[in-house]
Amino acid sequence: MAVACLITASLTLLPLSRHDGTPAGTGPAGGTTAAVPVRAEECTDPEASLPPSTADGPGIAKIKERGKLIAGVDQNSYRWGYRNPYSGELEGFDIDLVRALAEDILGDPNAVIFRAIPTNQRIAALERERVDVVVRTMTINCKRLEQVSFSTAYFETGQQILAPKDSPITGYDDSLKGKRVCSGEGTTAYEALERKSYGAIFKDEFDGTERDADRLTVPNQLDCLVRLQLGEVDAVLTDNALGAGQAAQDPAVALKGAGPFTTEYYGVAAKKGADDLVARVNKVLVDYRAGGKDSAWMVSYRKWLAAGLPGITAPPTPKYRGG
Repeated sequence: MAVACLITASLTLLPLSRHDGTPAGTGPAGGTTAAVPVRAEECTDPEASLPPSTADGPGIAKIKERGKLIAGVDQNSYRWGYRNPYSGELEGFDIDLVRALAEDILGDPNAVIFRAIPTNQRIAALERERVDVVVRTMTINCKRLEQVSFSTAYFETGQQILAPKDSPITGYDDSLKGKRVCSGEGTTAYEALERKSYGAIFKDEFDGTERDADRLTVPNQLDCLVRLQLGEVDAVLTDNALGAGQAAQDPAVALKGAGPFTTEYYGVAAKKGADDLVARVNKVLVDYRAGGKDSAWMVSYRKWLAAGLPGITAPPTPKYRGG
């Protein structure tokens, strides 16, 4: 628990406020961007993305002109994206990937402006053009594809219950009946609880309004771990990838059950229609995955994630549209 407190206490980054009063569609200079209607299409394979390309387009040109890649990241997910309390540096699996993107596009892995984004503001940050990409353990799914564009998958995960080791909760099952379960706002965990809660209490009384106490549904997923440590909730539902990092922060908690009960994939998110940027990210991911056990992906996995998520031998295989 001491590690968790150190990480939480050390967070200073370029934050995006949860309620900044800026209307959706407002650009970085205060101008407005035209709302582009999304044509309803059947989504049957959300992980299929654009083929990789090195061609420059307006998205890449904007980044090159600025000389910096602006990336929306987490700043408090241990081993994924967090500020090391001892060095003061941002570290983690997602941070390594952001630096690989910057190196490919700008020739410098440090040519990055990191912006901390709450879990429930990831899509808004892209729509308002506050960031170029979001690399923040963001699951690819059909609902989100209506609002943003995604790269190919760079990590496989799934939902799993996190609870105190001595808890009678055994997993995502009937042991949750009457228990208080925390999840992040706008997450696939919350959607899973809406589909089937096993009698768990998972909604705040004024959920989604200004009177929302943010006790069971929270803006930042790490807030759930804090609630758990304080005894305000009985369990957390989250991606097992994030849960493993939280269990490493606090040895009093553990992932429950035989494993995740869903299969989900993380992708790099970009503004809807930023095709040249998505294709370039996919090209970087091709290189990032290449090399087998010596690939940049595997090196980063062994450094950050293998201790908590052992046994992964390769990244997800990319899927492309029309392929």
